[in-house]
Amino acid sequence: MTSMGNTRRMMSVGLIGAALALTLAAPARAGETPTAATDTNTASWQLTPTGTDARFRGLAPVDRRTAWAAGSRGTVLRTTDGGRSWRNVSPPGAGELEFRDVEAFDARRAVVLAIGEGEASRVLRTEDGGATWTESFRNTDPRAFYDCMTFFDRRHGLAMSDPVDGRYRILSTRDGGRSWQVLPNTGMPDALPGEAGFAASGQCLVSAGPRDVWLATGGGATARVLHSADRGLTWTATVTPIPAGDPARGVFGLAFRDRAHGIAVGGDYRKDQPSPQAGAVTGNGGRSWRASSTPPPAYRSGVAWLPHSRNAALAVGPTGTDLTTDGGRTWRTVDTGSYDTVDCTPDGSCWAAGEKGRIARLGRH
Repeated sequence: MTSMGNTRRMMSVGLIGAALALTLAAPARAGETPTAATDTNTASWQLTPTGTDARFRGLAPVDRRTAWAAGSRGTVLRTTDGGRSWRNVSPPGAGELEFRDVEAFDARRAVVLAIGEGEASRVLRTEDGGATWTESFRNTDPRAFYDCMTFFDRRHGLAMSDPVDGRYRILSTRDGGRSWQVLPNTGMPDALPGEAGFAASGQCLVSAGPRDVWLATGGGATARVLHSADRGLTWTATVTPIPAGDPARGVFGLAFRDRAHGIAVGGDYRKDQPSPQAGAVTGNGGRSWRASSTPPPAYRSGVAWLPHSRNAALAVGPTGTDLTTDGGRTWRTVDTGSYDTVDCTPDGSCWAAGEKGRIARLGRH
């Protein structure tokens, strides 16, 4: 095995062990991280000081030291010291915008998506760590409502809008978010009546590899996942076992560790409604989906694979964090704090973000 191979294997074993250690933690009250039961090296979510009460549904960790978060009231934060401190790098005059997604390339370059009807949906880009921002897209169609964004690489990316004229609208960039064009909808299947995306975690549009992208839906009679293998030009739609049939139900978050293996999470986001089947998995790129045999016990909006792992992933929602070690077939709750979104980096760090300024890293006591 090469030196790089050994390094990656050590990273994988260490991170999986850290995630498994979460299961050893004593239960915590809502809003708190668990305390170690028997192991002083037990891993858990460790809250970082953000200095704000904004709600962060957009999260883009780059590595162990660098991460970006985007949220309510036009708030954008950036850390370059592993979360020990956060710098407010919000775009000037953006206080009325609701940022729900952020995609970061490094410590200096990031793209944020604001959601809403008509001109409330915008894309802004920075190349200097948030010191200055440039608006690169403003929606002028009152029928469009953009939800999520994803990048295949540093140049090519997509954003998606709820259906316009009966089909999802896809926005494309080939220059890292500096300019955007609406793609033709001739290769997009018809949307179901009442169907839309959920701007809950920045994970209703996700990609894996250079060309594959998936779009999560809800609100219609069935919850579907749409897949494109050509960067959004043509799509196929597949029904998932996650319940729908109501504007509050469907698939809220997706994660693919490669172009074949994916996890979907969702449910019903209303606090007084159960979510009996909040997870599903695919092993064929989304051509078919299987219900998790032991799904997360409640609505979950975000999901992320642990880096360099074939089977371990985390799912988060307002009532807790769940861990799977078998590729999404079974889940176990390991934390009861509230988070909306979760993401992990190739160098082995996992981050979560949510309401009341909560941003946390998976670490050891």
